[in-house]
Amino acid sequence: MISSGPLEDRLAIRELVESYNDAVMRHDGEAWSANWAEDGSWTLPGGGAVDGRAQILATWEGAMSNFSFVGFFASAGPIIVNGDEARGTWYQQEFLHQKDGVKRNITGLYEDDYVKQGGRWYFKRRVYSILNAEEY
Repeated sequence: MISSGPLEDRLAIRELVESYNDAVMRHDGEAWSANWAEDGSWTLPGGGAVDGRAQILATWEGAMSNFSFVGFFASAGPIIVNGDEARGTWYQQEFLHQKDGVKRNITGLYEDDYVKQGGRWYFKRRVYSILNAEEY
């Protein structure tokens, strides 16, 4: 599938993902959570959906407390914009250094829904799945 919709919106969604990834790398929960709609939903492997910006942030902070370093890089799949809603696919590379010394490399997939509110795009829903994981 190919991307579609206004180029300006597709660029803004790319910048949303870049802002998200930048905040992960800097362990900045406030900046990271600002990318989510108030009623957003985040689904991670092995768990159900986490709903609402505050609960999403609490879950993220708990997960991030386990890492001394996180490298987090995205590669875009299609982005489909339809008015003030959009869908996107992202392939994610994660380089995780846990505080216990374990290192993991993960290739993952985000399937996203976005919503435009007040002229800005937010994550409405992110569903993450792991495509490959290596531990060393």
